[in-house]
Amino acid sequence: MNILLVLIVVILILNIFLSLSLVFIERKDPTTTWAWLLILLVLPGFGFIIYIMFGQNLSRQKIFKEKIRVDEDKRKNINDKYERGLHKHDGGETFADLKKMNFNNSGAKYTTNNNINVYANGEDKFKQLIEDIKNAKRYIHIQYYIFKNDTLGKSIIEELTQKAKNGLEVRLLVDSMGSRKLTKKAIKEYVDAGGKFSIFFPGILPHINTRINYRNHRKIVVIDGEYGYVGGFNVGDEYISKDPEVGFWRDTHVRIEGEAVDDLNERFLLDWCYAASEEIKGYEKYSQKGNKTVGDVGIQIVTSGPDHKEQYIRNAYIKLINNAKENVYLETPYLVPDLPILESLKISALSGVDVRIIIPGKPDHFFMQWAASSYIGELLEAGIKIYNYQNGFIHAKTIVADSTVMSIGTANLDIRSFKLNFEVNAFIFDDRIAKEGEIQFMKDMEASKEITKEIYNNRSISIRIKESLIRLVSPIL
Repeated sequence: MNILLVLIVVILILNIFLSLSLVFIERKDPTTTWAWLLILLVLPGFGFIIYIMFGQNLSRQKIFKEKIRVDEDKRKNINDKYERGLHKHDGGETFADLKKMNFNNSGAKYTTNNNINVYANGEDKFKQLIEDIKNAKRYIHIQYYIFKNDTLGKSIIEELTQKAKNGLEVRLLVDSMGSRKLTKKAIKEYVDAGGKFSIFFPGILPHINTRINYRNHRKIVVIDGEYGYVGGFNVGDEYISKDPEVGFWRDTHVRIEGEAVDDLNERFLLDWCYAASEEIKGYEKYSQKGNKTVGDVGIQIVTSGPDHKEQYIRNAYIKLINNAKENVYLETPYLVPDLPILESLKISALSGVDVRIIIPGKPDHFFMQWAASSYIGELLEAGIKIYNYQNGFIHAKTIVADSTVMSIGTANLDIRSFKLNFEVNAFIFDDRIAKEGEIQFMKDMEASKEITKEIYNNRSISIRIKESLIRLVSPIL
């Protein structure tokens, strides 16, 4: 009995100490602090373990010290002119200051010598990707949050292995959380052939990782400096609609040819050098060869993560939403906006802008449905139209505004993507591509069910209770 009493006292002391550290030492933003204090109060002891695994921020500067230094050095060496080239398809002045803000905020260069292809389904995207891998001549850089050892994953590993055997430089980077089932045994032949492999933030011990809350959610592929891929698709059979439980997987990815590929490659190499502890002097050898003209699409590659001082992609989303004059169409699998995003959406709609959001009708995580639903009421009140996608699962992370600008990338419209994940988005300034995105949105809307005020107000008491509880901890989901 005495031992139990001592244990209870120790747990209470730990809770008090951790609560004080949250308030006075870590100085998280108030909403996050209250969310964690609630967890510690409701789950004493167990809440402490959860916080150590998912919430601790005390060692953040130590974790990212070298990464921050490398990124800051990179920014110092960027040419101080944010714009390289002009073209007639960028929509004029409405979003000109978005380009400038992206550069001043994150160092994102604006390039126009680009051509792109947008993919709305996995079969087309991976068919082209595998073809590009087969045709690679110099190197292949490939990074995914989730890389599964299933039929699709094995087929890509086989192609990478063959290229490594042929003497190409091949680098594969995956996230420790998302790709935890990709074992060394599964890629042994690839590594034996000379392929390089690294894990971002691996655990100190199997199944124990105190940095699990910081996830590299980026999906980047660069081949020979000629082609670059970025978007929502991971590597797995469900992403090509081969999982009968999920059904059709609706996502958006982009294949870039041109100057913006170098910006994607730079981001990959920074992540790779940090994760693999490989020193690469001079990224020039991985840049494009020659100065051929491939197109006239304007692109900025914007990245963000917990190693950055500002929430670069979140800020770009706000600017994009605020600048829109006619319409803003968003697709996201997770709708957990922070206060600035929430207010920008509402203000835009109240200003007469047609704001519409498509979210999954059947989410992949049950609690995310409750989290999203807790925000829907006030969005509907502001005049925003919200739709539940019915034709399978929608995983696209896109924003298109005024038939002029489109963002395609890895960042969801949620707090985790803004603050905790490493993300990358392509902001595309081209009215032709934006119009394509608008047409795709309308197709997805036809395959969706609108959530009207009447439907929302008729939801059950149990759903309302779940929403209220999840809303309290939404800043740390």
